[in-house]
Amino acid sequence: MVHKYKVSFTNGSCLGANTCNSINIKLVGTDGESENAEMSHSLLFLVRGYAYFVMSCSKSLGKLVQIELQKVAILKESDWFPANVTVRSPEGQTYYFPIYHWITDDQVYVFREGKALKASDENLDKCKDVREKELIKRREAYCWDTFKDGLPHCLKADDPQDLPGEVRFSFTKETQFFITAIEGLIHQVLTERKGIHEKWSNFEDFNHVFGFTTTKISEHVQKNWDRDEFFGYQYLNGSNPTLIQRCRKLPENFPVTDEMVSLYDHHSLTDEMESGNIFLCDYKVLDGVRPNVIESIQQHLTAPLVLLHKNPDDELKPVAIQLKQQPGKTNPIFTQCDEKYDWLLAKIFVRSADFSEHQLNAHLLRTHLLAEVFAVSLLRNIPMVHPLYKLLIPHMRYTLHINVLARQKLISDDGVFSLIAAVGGEGMAKVLKKSLSSVTYRSLCIPDDIVDRGMETIPNYYYRDDGLKLWGIINRLVKTILKHYYKNKEVNDDTELQMWISDIFKHGFLSNTSTGIPDRFSTVAELIKFVTMVIFTVSAQHAAVNSGQFDYGGYMPNNPVTLQHPPPTQKGKVSEKTLFMTFPEILPTVKGMETLWLLSKQSSDFVPLGEYPEEHFSEEAPCKAIEKFKNDLKHLSSAIEKRNKSLDVPYTYLNPLKVENSVAI
Repeated sequence: MVHKYKVSFTNGSCLGANTCNSINIKLVGTDGESENAEMSHSLLFLVRGYAYFVMSCSKSLGKLVQIELQKVAILKESDWFPANVTVRSPEGQTYYFPIYHWITDDQVYVFREGKALKASDENLDKCKDVREKELIKRREAYCWDTFKDGLPHCLKADDPQDLPGEVRFSFTKETQFFITAIEGLIHQVLTERKGIHEKWSNFEDFNHVFGFTTTKISEHVQKNWDRDEFFGYQYLNGSNPTLIQRCRKLPENFPVTDEMVSLYDHHSLTDEMESGNIFLCDYKVLDGVRPNVIESIQQHLTAPLVLLHKNPDDELKPVAIQLKQQPGKTNPIFTQCDEKYDWLLAKIFVRSADFSEHQLNAHLLRTHLLAEVFAVSLLRNIPMVHPLYKLLIPHMRYTLHINVLARQKLISDDGVFSLIAAVGGEGMAKVLKKSLSSVTYRSLCIPDDIVDRGMETIPNYYYRDDGLKLWGIINRLVKTILKHYYKNKEVNDDTELQMWISDIFKHGFLSNTSTGIPDRFSTVAELIKFVTMVIFTVSAQHAAVNSGQFDYGGYMPNNPVTLQHPPPTQKGKVSEKTLFMTFPEILPTVKGMETLWLLSKQSSDFVPLGEYPEEHFSEEAPCKAIEKFKNDLKHLSSAIEKRNKSLDVPYTYLNPLKVENSVAI
């Protein structure tokens, strides 16, 4: 009796996914294996992205567990990126095989049936063997490396072309062209007006350059950057919304007195602190950093302490600024009662410090570098058939590629950041190390972080409001899926899962137990919280600190990449001329604008949170959970858009439609 299996191939949608080569396939089941079969008419069907044919076997193969694919050149070798294979058995059972893998040679590749399986679920020796061999091969392709001592470890790769095809992104040439076009436009304008190594002389010069590339929010910034209420607003909803904390007691090195500040209705600082209306931003991570030298000019960077007050109108305004950590006669405390330019220059130094703290700590370290650790550990320790792989792999898209590019172009010794920012290469490593020592598990989990910073009740904190809702939606998805596959004992006994978290603890947090990061899981609840944190970090948190970079930093006076005049050591000596002596020269200003524009730019193949073009799950329970996830995100998006209609400055960065699935830019 002949048993016929109906086989369907679907190619990926990426450029070059199709192949003109012949395809050999073998079906492997619990009761036997088929002979190798060559798919006929491959040229006709696979170039169109879909192929269908019938395999005949002399006996039933039982339940299908895996397939073997081999690409054989006909006229010339061509790469192939199959998305999935579907097989309909003679018994009427449909089997789905997710692939999403580049096949570039004539080796035999093995892919598992779509049902998610932990190692303990495997019953066949042949499947256990495939599982082990897959991880051995992955560990050869994805090796740990050290970029700088004392920092999270990274993938060993000097160039994006060194990466396996399935983790590279497809828009490199488009991005490079975009950078070149923007650079050419702005530099042409500047060289026609004045030399790029000259200083700014008036605010009209800023407006002249700024007008070529703007957003609605950046235009608002241009008009309001020097206002106290906007200065305070940015700590809640700007590009760095996680530094601010409620102040119940003044730091010993920040001796602000009631006589220095002017609070509502002559309230004292003590009373306002007890009422929960005083907030602190401390840039101590920048203390002791030797500023950069750019084009033979010494740059300047401070490590400020900023005190803010929430008034009865729910406006958050700065009331005191100390530019260096240690108080003293040459380190005055500036207040809103000081002369106009004294106060404005103090705020400019704070905003410049915020650029460095945000870029290195909030953005680079806490999203990009940690996302890379999560991704490398996943690829080294979790096979494709594992439920954790299926859940997390869409959230690792393009992360390795963008980070390799960052190490090449942005944070290398001759990268853009090292060349134009007040924190040069040496200072960057120091800030990152100090920042890593302050990273805790609780600070990466927004519900815990909000409580620890005392930010539960301050009004108009849209980062908190939207972020907590997103955390809850992600947590429900993770809980539903992981509880479908795990009970507590199964978590403890899952060696692949334990290797994943152990690698993260070791390579991401350098085995520092004080972080609170677990080095193993004992319960399902522990696993759910950690996986929620991973997805939130690489999607929502990255969007919160990345997407608004140009909005708030494109107009340089609001966010200078560096400053080239020392901070004031006494009051009453600052004029408008001092401001322009302090601002960076035109070249670092323009390079900073270009970089922030690029990093804020939504890519042409952006995938929003909750969309999964690659279908890794095939079972009913996780698929239903994903549909519920999408629906929850849709409702949140509608609520955010409705709220934003009433805001002068809409907060869009955590609208699910604007949040990318992964750290991809």
